[in-house]
Amino acid sequence: MFNHDVLNFNVEKFSLGAFNPNFGGVDGGRIDPSLGVGLRRTDSKEPIAIVSESYEPVQYLDIVENLEQAISMSGIDLEGAKFETNVIGHGEQLELTAKFYAESTTIDGRNDLVTPQFKFRTSHNRTWANNGMMGYFRAACYNTLVDGDKLAYVYGRHSKNFSVPSFASKIRAASDYVANSGMNKMHRWYQTPVHRDQAISLFSNTLAKRMDNVTKAHKPNKVMLSNLMKTFDEENRHLIGRGNYEKYGERTEGTLWTAYQAATAWSTHVPKENTRVIREDRVRKMMDSPHWKRLEMV
Repeated sequence: MFNHDVLNFNVEKFSLGAFNPNFGGVDGGRIDPSLGVGLRRTDSKEPIAIVSESYEPVQYLDIVENLEQAISMSGIDLEGAKFETNVIGHGEQLELTAKFYAESTTIDGRNDLVTPQFKFRTSHNRTWANNGMMGYFRAACYNTLVDGDKLAYVYGRHSKNFSVPSFASKIRAASDYVANSGMNKMHRWYQTPVHRDQAISLFSNTLAKRMDNVTKAHKPNKVMLSNLMKTFDEENRHLIGRGNYEKYGERTEGTLWTAYQAATAWSTHVPKENTRVIREDRVRKMMDSPHWKRLEMV
């Protein structure tokens, strides 16, 4: 499944008082031992974190092997599945992505292919606890389509001993949701008209909402709002160009689906993974907001 070759390293704790020129700091690489202990790769001796003395590192391969076992036990169709392994930095963070193409479907019945996708994140530098979530992947624009519901969500401290059968059950349940309720919801969004003014109001009160440092009043970030609306307009033209949504042919009209795509494009296409995680969470909050719920009820 996942690429074990790039995970073929262990980490170990070491004393911060020991000389290590790669770790920086003062006094020729020495760091105050009262800060805790260092964490480094055993192959390259590359330091990657400072942790507490009680912290016990769990090797990535141990976590990944349990995750692979859970995916296999879930019963999800693995034919044609694609597994991506992304080691970030020198091993500080790890992101795993599984795309289940055999369970893909089209939103419009012809072109807009959406694929169930499972993401799992963990870290050695304690920025991410073990956490995984089912979502969607849209082939047309490579957007990661987040869901307001946290599907197959697991979150916990760094341990290789999470319950594999329990996690397998969560993955299966999430896959069933994606294939049924999740896709039905997206079909409704595809058919729900959203006027351009409504999209501006949605983004102004959610993703683009900012507080003025002087007045403390909330108002939209104009640049961000402009970028979101540019994507919204492009998505509308894309739909119209394929012969869909002729009745929304004017540029001022769109759908809840195109508003959703504008939001997920903003959260997906960023260079730093940490930024992507933060933005995905903000999109989920937008979808839980009353501004989104009102548009869904139309």
